[in-house]
Amino acid sequence: MDTRTLCLAVLSHGPASGYEIKKAFEDGPYGHIHDIGFGSIYPALARLLDEGSATVIERAQEGRPAKKVYSITPSGRLALLDALEAPGGADKFRSDFLFRLLFAHLIPASAVEGLIAQRRSELQATIERMKAHCEAAAARPGERFVHGFGLAIYEAMAAWIDEHGHEVVAASLLGERAIA
Repeated sequence: MDTRTLCLAVLSHGPASGYEIKKAFEDGPYGHIHDIGFGSIYPALARLLDEGSATVIERAQEGRPAKKVYSITPSGRLALLDALEAPGGADKFRSDFLFRLLFAHLIPASAVEGLIAQRRSELQATIERMKAHCEAAAARPGERFVHGFGLAIYEAMAAWIDEHGHEVVAASLLGERAIA
């Protein structure tokens, strides 16, 4: 999905500022699906305004610049529906953790062990956060499906680390012995 469509998706739930849109992709319901930054959100919002898919109002704030709050228009809802009905691309998975472990043979075993322990801890925190969010917010069938799907993936990653993490640490130890 392009950033324009992602912004429309957030706005379909109600008015939001650019900051609130960003937070929906950090901590909110979209956090495990897509990642967008302010550098792409604000140009997308400007485009949505230009094409009439969104409106904006400025709300005064004490001691700060006015807050711009965006809302979706009827034509924006149609654009969102068109984007949702269009064929999607293949899923992409990016992971700094996995990239580092591709080179586990070059990293000291203690560092590999630390990477695995850190990732396992992060996964557990994510799983707990997702379980709480699933119980509290997944009112629609699609939301329940997506949250359940995401939770299953994170639980599977944690289980894989629990069952196989020792293998990459052991291989790294062997690599250290071969170098010594």
